[in-house]
Amino acid sequence: MGFSAIQIILVFVWVFIIAIDQFDLLESLYQPIVSGAVIGAILGDLPTGLIVGGTYQLMTIGNMPVGGAQPPNAVIGGVMATVFAIASGLEPTAAVGLAVPFALIGQYMITLLFTAMAPMMSMADKMAEKGDTKGIVRLNYLAMAILGLLFAFVCTLGMIGGSAMGQTLSALAEQFQWVMTGLSTAGGMMRFVGFAVLLRIMLAKEYWGIYFAGFVLATIIGYIPALSGSALLLVAFVGFAIAYNDFQVNVAIKNAAGSGIGGNGGDEDGI
Repeated sequence: MGFSAIQIILVFVWVFIIAIDQFDLLESLYQPIVSGAVIGAILGDLPTGLIVGGTYQLMTIGNMPVGGAQPPNAVIGGVMATVFAIASGLEPTAAVGLAVPFALIGQYMITLLFTAMAPMMSMADKMAEKGDTKGIVRLNYLAMAILGLLFAFVCTLGMIGGSAMGQTLSALAEQFQWVMTGLSTAGGMMRFVGFAVLLRIMLAKEYWGIYFAGFVLATIIGYIPALSGSALLLVAFVGFAIAYNDFQVNVAIKNAAGSGIGGNGGDEDGI
């Protein structure tokens, strides 16, 4: 599949925006589930963009920078996964697997940019001492512009190369089926790795029962053909109901403790 000049320009502009958005602006546009949908719409295949973006979102849901360490970048990875899926007709999981090297490139670029900008912080301190707010603003704009341009160029070059290799990748997918199977398996596993990382950080011991109940419920509903398409949404509603009930109970306990009402009841009803 070939891409028009307008599509390439729109992707360039969009990647420039979301590269900055991961650290500024709304800080939500860069998420793969949003970015994939926009890229899919630009390339004329919104459903594939949503599917690939959702798949990549599950993979990166637990990724977060810790200190100076950066995870594989979700911006470049999500964009290139969508481009590969649409240009080559690959399965979403295989496209995610192919996009991982691009995500690593994004990781290295951010680390390199942060390293290069580190000496600039002393300049910002001197500007702050002088009250030079315009200089600080220019410094920040410079860093964001460099980041946006780097990401936009990488994705645009990958997009042009990806469209040129579209037919080749499709032929290789048929000739080397075992490679594509490996990529699909790896891409499918990454979503669970993302959840595992998230649970490792957030899950408390008292919620293990709720976690296993949700897992069983999702599995059971997923095997019902009439409900399998909306299984996650149904489980999400159940999870929201449990969380809301737990919130109300905790608020009631906190209010009762704050009002001085003991466990033996109040004085008005005599209970």
